[in-house]
Amino acid sequence: MGQGQADVALAALRESSRNGDWLCLKNLHLVTAWLPQLEKELNALQPKESFRLWLTSEVHPRFPLILLQSSLKITYESPPGLKKNLTRTYESWSPEQISKGGVLSRAQSLFCLAWFHAVCQERRNYIPQGWTKFYEFSLSDLRAAYEIIDRLFDGGKTFQWEFVHGLLESAIYGGRIDNPSDLRILRSYLEQFFSARLLSSSSSSAGTRRGGEKVFPAQISLPTSCSILVGVIHDYCLCISQGSTLIHQKVVLPTEGQGSPVQSFIVLEQFNAVRLVQSIHHSLAALSKVIRGTQLLTAEVQKLATALLNQECPQTWLNKWEGPEEPMQYLRAVVTRALAIQGWVERAGRQALLADTLDLSDLFHPDTFLNALRQETARSMNCSMDSLKFVTSWMRPIQEAKLQVKVGGLQLEGCSFDGTRLSENQHDSPSVSAVPPCYMAWCCPQQHPLPDLRSLESWYLFAGCANRRHSKLNE
Repeated sequence: MGQGQADVALAALRESSRNGDWLCLKNLHLVTAWLPQLEKELNALQPKESFRLWLTSEVHPRFPLILLQSSLKITYESPPGLKKNLTRTYESWSPEQISKGGVLSRAQSLFCLAWFHAVCQERRNYIPQGWTKFYEFSLSDLRAAYEIIDRLFDGGKTFQWEFVHGLLESAIYGGRIDNPSDLRILRSYLEQFFSARLLSSSSSSAGTRRGGEKVFPAQISLPTSCSILVGVIHDYCLCISQGSTLIHQKVVLPTEGQGSPVQSFIVLEQFNAVRLVQSIHHSLAALSKVIRGTQLLTAEVQKLATALLNQECPQTWLNKWEGPEEPMQYLRAVVTRALAIQGWVERAGRQALLADTLDLSDLFHPDTFLNALRQETARSMNCSMDSLKFVTSWMRPIQEAKLQVKVGGLQLEGCSFDGTRLSENQHDSPSVSAVPPCYMAWCCPQQHPLPDLRSLESWYLFAGCANRRHSKLNE
């Protein structure tokens, strides 16, 4: 579009709509004042079903919103990273285009052009340090610059770099720049990448080797490979995929007052577990897409990658559940608990949860479970929660308890306990030892007098692998 093509475009639009053909109107950002007329024409058309209209445009603040909203939009963006950008440029060129004429300096100039184009686009990610504003450097600029280099090398004439500098600075890439500081940056890149000195130094050192690899010009160097991060992400994805049944599971936030307090806790714990697994899987998938170049890098993904490379658990994960600080241990703990909670939900559905031996390490929030048991006990005994006292027994079930649970998987650190006697550790004793299952309940002293606890010992226990939270338990 542009240069008096509006009438021709309208005539082609009417004809294509009558015949059911496809029509493409390019560079609509150049004729934004004419676009309202295009909208009216589109509203008045009665096209055939096979008619399709394609519109191309760069980002423009005056582009009509109604036209945008009525269209199916496809955004074509530059790939993230210099390597991905170079790869896409060379994929757009055929081998015949690169090796045309068999001139080595021509192929080297095309590589400098691809590198220059990638640098110009990548600097847009660092505004205002890279450029002062976002410039629409596109494939049309790359194609125009390719045509210039192709013509200058045609016929075996002496290549004049001043023509390349002038055209790219004043007409093609520089034609989009309106800031003197950005223009100076562009000029410095042109002088650095498009010079006979660079190509001659590249040709003279092409056959030399250093450490078994070809010496590359110092002016052009690629960033280090991200293969380490790829391997790390692969290991984490394999770990989280052990809960593959949870990744695609649909869960609904439970409503308040659904069932008993214990039942409500189990349903809410399952909901949070599934959401946590899905959230971690989503973040790892986003990072994987950035590595493959199919998604742009965001600040959140960058923080995630930095934490994983440093063998640290990302803060976004810890905000959802404060588990182990090492990422792999964190993922294993999440998957193990999320799968174990499914068993709790099944037993709760059969009304058999409190009759089985429970392992508090299966839960993300074991303290909340004990509080839910307290609330359910208060309801069943028709008393206040504050009047209930926490009671445990190692030898036998608690006769005075209305509701009680049998908890297994408990471990003791610093000493050993067989259910009746507490023993000190010896020099060859394990630092952590298992203890027998323990009965736990909430009792009301006013209704059921409790045994005298003044002469009994107190010690600290913690659930096996459940974030090592200590609970002070008295027999």
